[in-house]
Amino acid sequence: MTPNRSVIFQKIVDEVLIPSTHLTIQNRPIDLSLSPPDGGLLLKNYYLSVDPYMRTLLKSRNPKFVEGDVVCFFNEKALPFHEYTVCDAAMAEIPFKVHNPYNVDVRHLVGALGPPELRSYGCLYEIGKPKAGETILLVGQLAKEEGLRAIGNAGSDEKLRYIVEELSFDGGFNYKTEKAREALEKLVPQGIDVYYDNVGRPIGGIILAQCLCSMICDYNKKPEDRYGVKSLREIFIRRITMQGFIVVDENILKHFPTMQETIGYYGRNRNAIGAFLGTLKGDNNGKALVQLADLDKD
Repeated sequence: MTPNRSVIFQKIVDEVLIPSTHLTIQNRPIDLSLSPPDGGLLLKNYYLSVDPYMRTLLKSRNPKFVEGDVVCFFNEKALPFHEYTVCDAAMAEIPFKVHNPYNVDVRHLVGALGPPELRSYGCLYEIGKPKAGETILLVGQLAKEEGLRAIGNAGSDEKLRYIVEELSFDGGFNYKTEKAREALEKLVPQGIDVYYDNVGRPIGGIILAQCLCSMICDYNKKPEDRYGVKSLREIFIRRITMQGFIVVDENILKHFPTMQETIGYYGRNRNAIGAFLGTLKGDNNGKALVQLADLDKD
């Protein structure tokens, strides 16, 4: 039997997730000599995230894959956070082979070239439909490439400096120390054309159209404690279009190849990968990953 480090959901979270109380790391031994079920796969997990996994295929009984393929898995039906995972034929239809034509760091394929960036890229082009000269709140780097004026917000002065000076946003505000409405009235007195929200904090202010994705800051809150909409009046007064989506929706997912091609090119030729990782949320700059093994050494 081979040791198999696994992240186990131990206890239901009331509001704040506590390591070692709600999540524990346990050894769940696995026999790697056994073949996976018909049509199934045996995978070794190298990088895991709250969104996708990147794995190397150890054994395959599925004609789509051969042993040694590096695959990425993301879906609303997540596989467990194990170093080694066996998936059946149905789950084996979900992962896809990793393509890396620009030879970027493979970790970016679960970050700036993976589902986290697809949320921004897919909703911007599928729902936001950016036009040069418009003003957008968030998703700024992509928007700047399309000729939009980009405004951001961040949780510290250092992160605010970063998005303006390093990422070339046209302006921004610290949502922890400034009132969003007052800040927006100064930054964009003419209004906002596209607004993308991946967090769900109450921004308020002048919004002409919204693209909503997730509501991360509400994930651990009880339903009665989540941020709510106080009034829908602005929606019809300002003719706002508001649309929600999930990253695995077909109309978003179809943008994945183009997103990887576009941002992979930027990362290789313009050093934009490091900047795209600066999604500016929480205590870290960029995407937090858990590395279970070194793909380059295996």
